[in-house]
Amino acid sequence: MKGKYFLIGFLALTLMISCKSKKKLAKKAEISRKEIVIKSSEEIKEIPVSSTGNSYIKNSTINYIIQFKQEAMNEMREFKIPASITLAQGILESSSGNSQLTRKSNNHFGIKCHKGWEGGRTYHDDDEKGECFRVYDDPKNSYRDHSLFLTTRSRYEKLFKIKKGDYVKWAKGLSEAGYATDRRYPAKLIALIEKYELHKYDAEVLGKPFKSNFEVNEITNHIVIKGDTLYSISRKYGLSVNELKNINGLNSNDISIGQTLVLVK
Repeated sequence: MKGKYFLIGFLALTLMISCKSKKKLAKKAEISRKEIVIKSSEEIKEIPVSSTGNSYIKNSTINYIIQFKQEAMNEMREFKIPASITLAQGILESSSGNSQLTRKSNNHFGIKCHKGWEGGRTYHDDDEKGECFRVYDDPKNSYRDHSLFLTTRSRYEKLFKIKKGDYVKWAKGLSEAGYATDRRYPAKLIALIEKYELHKYDAEVLGKPFKSNFEVNEITNHIVIKGDTLYSISRKYGLSVNELKNINGLNSNDISIGQTLVLVK
């Protein structure tokens, strides 16, 4: 009888040990699964995300104006720099936001580091190889720094004595003060201002009437008329022929009278 009870007890003890062992194994397995998940997650985080395609879409001058006209007017209200000049410089210096420097550093005005600059830096070939340019975390900061750059340097003092809204004298004054080395810089600024009627934003800030031939922020398409070519249309709206073709899915340069071309992607 005692032998029988001993056998039952032994079997029960063996069963308990077996259950505990299984629980321990299960727990270890669960821990291992968690470790695998964690390691897998860590490994995934370390894998760099790469792209085989180019996701960058070229900006047009019209889009650039739409995007930054308000910023230029805000700067004019606070610092008295004509919005037309600020926008024209932004368009010219950044290639309408498409230049490598601008896309890399949010530097829209080609402002170099100069003595005393403590912000971010990038190096880019300009007048000389590997010149230091300022880096901004937001385009708005580039616009503000442009205003500060002009208002805190004595060589630009004369500009602020020019009659308000006189973008021609401002363009010439910037060149005379040494903002750019290109002798055609004033002519380029003036041409941009008059082509895109950027001086309308000066008039808006100054509360003066302005008769416009077109409203930039309303231009989203163009209806082809007699004499139009893709080249003439692209020139009118600050696009390249290839941009115009890509936006409209055109495979050739052929267009027809009455055809509607989209200008903004």
